[in-house]
Amino acid sequence: MTGEWYVLIEEDGWINERADGVALRLHRWTLVGTHRIGGDRAEAVAAAEDAALHYVPRGLARRARPGDESARDAFLTQDGSWVVLVRQRHRECHFRVSMARLVHARAEKEAPKKSLKEKFRGALEGPPPLVEPWTPPGKREQA
Repeated sequence: MTGEWYVLIEEDGWINERADGVALRLHRWTLVGTHRIGGDRAEAVAAAEDAALHYVPRGLARRARPGDESARDAFLTQDGSWVVLVRQRHRECHFRVSMARLVHARAEKEAPKKSLKEKFRGALEGPPPLVEPWTPPGKREQA
């Protein structure tokens, strides 16, 4: 259903890699939670604030002991999203909480499987043309 408000939680995930004898820590933002709130923006604002003040990132949650309380700095940005820095036992991570209204949703649809005859034809004729990349609406007619 479109028009409903969601709270989105993104975490800064990382992996450790080695290249040419140098240790690298590679960061990547990942959407880890989409929580449907409903049709009221005020509810979404309150839920986003609650998530910013209480959500524990996976990296810290795995190593937490019962009774641990992490340090937390929560920043409300000008656009209404939250950037939160959480520290616990010499580890730190950050995450972002934002509100969004769902305006479009489409289910995945797979093309029908090719018959054996179509597979042979494709092998002889070569690959199909590539899908054209997206262009802004004003530029489509000029191409």
